[in-house]
Amino acid sequence: MTRAVVVIDVQESFRRQEIWAASSNPEIVGSVRRLVEDARERGDLVVWVLHAEPGSGTVFDPASGFVRLMDGLEVRDGEPVLTKSSHNAFTTTNLQQVLTLRGVREVVVCGIRTEQCCETTARLASDLGYAVTFVVDATATTPIPHRDAPRDRPVEEVLADPLTLGTDEIIERTVYALAGRFAKVRTVGEVVATAPVGG
Repeated sequence: MTRAVVVIDVQESFRRQEIWAASSNPEIVGSVRRLVEDARERGDLVVWVLHAEPGSGTVFDPASGFVRLMDGLEVRDGEPVLTKSSHNAFTTTNLQQVLTLRGVREVVVCGIRTEQCCETTARLASDLGYAVTFVVDATATTPIPHRDAPRDRPVEEVLADPLTLGTDEIIERTVYALAGRFAKVRTVGEVVATAPVGG
């Protein structure tokens, strides 16, 4: 087992946010499930990561009940479930220890959000010496308001603002930043077709 699929923050918290209606990939569960099922068939490790902000009173507070995998995804025995409080999946978890103990040398990254937790995890994994594959169509993000925009505006106003960064632009920027520097950028179809059997 030299490869691990790391599923980042595909959790109900995001579906509870109003902006999720404008998500780049509302059907992300299907893409992630395909990657996970392929990894299991090949004997690769699957690592699940959830984001929690205890005491925040938000949908990321474990007390809310939403810090759990989205419906349609299930953990199997032996698959680690880690909870983080930082953007990347390494800093506040024992992910590196888990990967090292399993002999993992390649990390396949998917999840939410494309440019935030997924990208920062891919960058750090690369710096730690892992070969990284970033599965762009198994990630999702939402539009980003301009830094000077008022907070807590209705989604309609965020989307109507010409200064809002749209999901296509976010994903394109992430691909440009990662490809050839920190990761191989691939689709689910490409990963499933080319991944070596048995890791």
